[in-house]
Amino acid sequence: MPIKKWTLQYLVAFPLLATTFSSVQYFKGQSFSYSLEFGVTWAFISISIFAARRIYNFKKRIHCEICNDIQNHKTIE
Repeated sequence: MPIKKWTLQYLVAFPLLATTFSSVQYFKGQSFSYSLEFGVTWAFISISIFAARRIYNFKKRIHCEICNDIQNHKTIE
C-alpha cells in the first residue's frame, strides 16, 4: 500500500476540509467554537470514510482513475 502517498494527501486534505466546513458553519451564524468543532469532526469523518473505501479498493484491486494507486493496470479499449 502506498501509505506515504496517502498520508501526505490526507494531511493536506484534512485542514482544507476542516476550514471549509468550519467557514460554512461560521457564515451561517454559529459560534466560532461550534464551527471549529463541527469542521474538525466532519473533516475527520469524511477522510475516514474515503480512506476506508480507498483501502478496500486497493486490497480488492479495483482500479480508480482518480486515485491511480494500482500499478500495471491495463485499460480495456
